[in-house]
Amino acid sequence: MSSILLSGPAVEPVTLAEAKTYLRVEHGDDDDVIAALIAGARVHVEAQTRRALITQSWRLIRDAWPDDGRIAVLPVPLRALTAARVYRLDGTTQALDTAAFVADNAAAPAVLSFASGALPAPGRIVAGIELDVEVGYGDTPAEVPENLRQAIRILVAHWYENRGLIAAGAGVAVLPQTVAALLAPHRVLSL
Repeated sequence: MSSILLSGPAVEPVTLAEAKTYLRVEHGDDDDVIAALIAGARVHVEAQTRRALITQSWRLIRDAWPDDGRIAVLPVPLRALTAARVYRLDGTTQALDTAAFVADNAAAPAVLSFASGALPAPGRIVAGIELDVEVGYGDTPAEVPENLRQAIRILVAHWYENRGLIAAGAGVAVLPQTVAALLAPHRVLSL
């Protein structure tokens, strides 16, 4: 079971202008650095919470249909199942009707359910099923929960202030505990 990012977010959940205001940076000399820190902070927040902040497309690859007819979808929140296909024995694909699946978007992880036996078995043993999903809170920063955006701002500030090289034997700068507290309510835990 693997997931592949097909298309990442079109924008970041925190704009460069917002980050510069938060950092109290009035010059443009560090714009590229700050933009990179924003992207890195988003990736960190997404990895820690197992959530997509801005709309993204992912491909979920499975070997076989689960016996219980339920497929867990990560990252969350699930917006839509956009395509489903199985590979035949000869390597060609058979498109499946996405209406055959029922999405539980409120669950974390999200769940795609189907009637057991209603879908054709994949012809190849490994990676025989591909499900394309759209995930994320929305297309704009305003749709992302504010505490996740605040965690990004805090990470950007922390990394901006601690961007020097760490000398051998010196302690590594610890992430602010505030970030962990802001992320805690949004974490999707493994069972």
